Amino acid sequence: MKTVLKKEPQFITDKKGKKLSVVIPMPEYKKIMEELEELEDIRMYDAVKARKEKSIPLSQYLQLRKKKHA
Repeated sequence: MKTVLKKEPQFITDKKGKKLSVVIPMPEYKKIMEELEELEDIRMYDAVKARKEKSIPLSQYLQLRKKKHA
């Protein structure tokens, strides 16, 4: 995975210097969230493909769904 952060993050620490939180610019945060969402989509896709279930065309699914709710 490519590096997302463009600048060094700032940390909020306790009195002993233990890192408690991180502060990053909003554009960096938004980019990280986009990357995580894309990764989640990829993982869900991989999980569905791993089930090796028979698939049907979307149009066929929509017809079946329409009949069930009619």
